[in-house]
Amino acid sequence: MHKLVNYFRHRHDAALLLGALLLLIIALFNPKIPIKRDINSYMLVADISQSMNVIDKSLNGKPASRMEFMQDTLHKLIGELPCGTNVSIGLFAGVSIAALYTPIEVCENFDAINDTVDHLDWRTAWSGNSRIRNSMPNLARTIRSLPEPAQVVFFTDGEEAPKLHVFNTQDLTAFQGGEGWLFVGIGGDKGSPIPKLDEHNQLIGYWSGESFAMQPGIAQISEANIGTRNDSVAGGESDRYMSKLEETYLTTLAKEVNGFYVRGDGVQDVLTAMKKQKPARRDKAGYEIRYILAGLAGLLFILAYMPKHPIKELSAQWRVFINKRKSAKAKQLAN
Repeated sequence: MHKLVNYFRHRHDAALLLGALLLLIIALFNPKIPIKRDINSYMLVADISQSMNVIDKSLNGKPASRMEFMQDTLHKLIGELPCGTNVSIGLFAGVSIAALYTPIEVCENFDAINDTVDHLDWRTAWSGNSRIRNSMPNLARTIRSLPEPAQVVFFTDGEEAPKLHVFNTQDLTAFQGGEGWLFVGIGGDKGSPIPKLDEHNQLIGYWSGESFAMQPGIAQISEANIGTRNDSVAGGESDRYMSKLEETYLTTLAKEVNGFYVRGDGVQDVLTAMKKQKPARRDKAGYEIRYILAGLAGLLFILAYMPKHPIKELSAQWRVFINKRKSAKAKQLAN
């Protein structure tokens, strides 16, 4: 043992290489140290109502539905979230929010989360209605039922079906569950017809304007409780109900629940808005140090092959270089 110690004492390069190897071995076990930090946990709520099938967006220069655009945005967004962030996917239809799972760590479950996004489909919806305003208390209850706090990021076109009027507009004055919730608008500014699809996702027509026409006094009975729209299909272009991104409505709704709104055309815009949200909680969490260990190992590896006195060595090399230059210049003058 004494001989080994003496060996490494006189061979600093071998000692540094051994140290680099040990650091790399430790890094393989992905050690973590507990530190107190902000924990970001998100419930990403996806609107899967039929208005999300409207084709008024584009992806890679090709027309795309709001649903497809939302899925693409979610994929990019999840890819940008740092490790240690917890994510849950929720589905919205009717007046309910269904959390598919409790928030899970984004890096360890990256494939599973993205697979969930891939399978977002309007046919999963349990109701034909889309009552965003009335879903706010239900969303708040869903968040409270989770084992840990989470911030809400709600992706929707803001389409209310049936349309709101004085008889079916829920008062949110006393609502306190939406602190910091983010509403992300998906859709275009120009009205487009809502396609009516069969169970095989084949187009069979477009929703008519009558599907959204509400009569005061009977709306809550005929539409709110049944859970389906009027089943009529538009006979021509003039009969079609034209849907667009309800940006003004979403902005107002966000303010009413003490949240805020951002248009979802750019992933970076959404990420910037999410950074304004307060962290879900502050607690001790494992901080990965494998990258630090790997960096230190690389530094030791470089030091192992450096001379003992690098400044003196560089100075000596510089003097040799200058002397060669002077000799070459003297030879040229002599000739």
